[in-house]
Amino acid sequence: AMTAPEQNQPRILMVMPAFNEGATIQEVIVSARAAVDADVLVVSDASDDDTADRARAAGALVMELPLRSGAWMATQAGLRHALRHGYDLVFCLDADGQHDPRHFPPMLARLHESHADLVIGTFPERLSPARRLAARWFRLLTGLGIEDLTSGMRIYGPRAMRAASEARASLLDYQDLGVLLHLQRSGLRIREAPAPMRERLRGKSHVFSSWWKVLGYMLQT
Repeated sequence: AMTAPEQNQPRILMVMPAFNEGATIQEVIVSARAAVDADVLVVSDASDDDTADRARAAGALVMELPLRSGAWMATQAGLRHALRHGYDLVFCLDADGQHDPRHFPPMLARLHESHADLVIGTFPERLSPARRLAARWFRLLTGLGIEDLTSGMRIYGPRAMRAASEARASLLDYQDLGVLLHLQRSGLRIREAPAPMRERLRGKSHVFSSWWKVLGYMLQT
């Protein structure tokens, strides 16, 4: 028989957008499941390697997007899946091994104590000079008082899940600034919690590999 505390446990879906992360995905899934009692959904963004097969072998549910759509669209697909299937919370993390899932429990505590709708796991110290410049510029532009705008490690509460799943949020290219502004304008409360990052297990960032890419990202955003 299930005890009362277990009945009250929130249903958590861990969503990992992944593009060609076959080299790391299994390790990330294993460490995530060890840290948090949650179902894991890997959204393969039209990967052309063995990401999907390896994720299934590690016990994750896998959604395969037919066209390359970008990390935000993959994340949004996961959020919509969570809403459709009755999950209470979505924990998002990258599939490259940089996010340490052991930070999720303190992030969840922050969500509850601050009555927030979204908590971002932030680690400003990781930012390169180019990313710091971009973050400063965006904070000036938007008034968003968030240190680490580009962190993909997030906990979405029910209201944030619904707002981020709206059709108009599909038009956004990146999950960071556009989504945060959308949530802020929807009257939601956004908070941060420290989440020091590890080195990528393999490969390198697709977005921030050079000053030119950061500049392009700033202009496009």
